[in-house]
Amino acid sequence: MDHYPLKPEHMRAPAHLTKGEVQKSLDELDSKIKTLRARANATTSDSNHTYHEHIAGLEKKRELIASKMKDADDDQSTWQDLRNGLDSLKKDLDNLFK
Repeated sequence: MDHYPLKPEHMRAPAHLTKGEVQKSLDELDSKIKTLRARANATTSDSNHTYHEHIAGLEKKRELIASKMKDADDDQSTWQDLRNGLDSLKKDLDNLFK
């Protein structure tokens, strides 16, 4: 485990991940968050563990990575729209010269 408190404002997501890697990262973060919540619930209220701060940091990182998944979907949609437009243009040109 990390030796410093993870703060949500210091979290960042990896820059270049494939859609599969993004999904794997999200699954791993969900697992870590679930484990930390279980530990936080099992500790006494006066303990000095920073589980809640760690959870908040991981949730922020998960949010950033999830936004990359959305960006990847948007990019895929943009390329698909472009391809559909080009196919439509090709079809129109073929019909024009027939």
